[in-house]
Amino acid sequence: MISDFSALSNRIFQAATRDYHLKDDVNAPIKNPYERMTIEYYLYLKNWIDAVQWHLEDIIRNPHIDPVEALALKRRIDKSNQDRTDLVEMIDSYFYDQFKSVRPQADAVINTESPAWAIDRLSILELKIYHMTIEAERADAPEEQRKKCGEKLAVLLEQRKDLSSAIDQLLSDIQEGKRYMKVYKQMKMYNDPSLNPVLYGKK
Repeated sequence: MISDFSALSNRIFQAATRDYHLKDDVNAPIKNPYERMTIEYYLYLKNWIDAVQWHLEDIIRNPHIDPVEALALKRRIDKSNQDRTDLVEMIDSYFYDQFKSVRPQADAVINTESPAWAIDRLSILELKIYHMTIEAERADAPEEQRKKCGEKLAVLLEQRKDLSSAIDQLLSDIQEGKRYMKVYKQMKMYNDPSLNPVLYGKK
């Protein structure tokens, strides 16, 4: 599975993106088709969370939105970001467990980002491709706009190909001991009542 992990990820991200847009509702319940606690389950859930947040970000930018609703949406987006980060750490823990028996070579180096954070970018990229495809084909949009969106879509598709290749190469390098990985748990301070001055100052 490690050798073609990007293919697995892209396949699941495409399915989750398609499934979300069947109802296209940020409140629609998720129906994850994969067994809980599996990497496939986490990948599907990751993209679903990304899809919901994508649309929450659209909604909150409505210039006529009610301020009370906007505040509730902002807090929901904050919670979504936390869930997203938690899932990235779970996926990295999966990789860490897969490679725990690998002995790094003497000249092994660490990557600038972990495998799961690269997978995170792949999930977001799938959503960009989905929505740019719609814009490139939108009949009620000006022809010049559709053309520009088509050009952007071509770049996004190339980016997915390149990122997928880079992810598989990174995983291969870790598996062969050419690179090694660490799992850094999040150090977010603003959600911690004991570290956010606004929160602990109110006590």
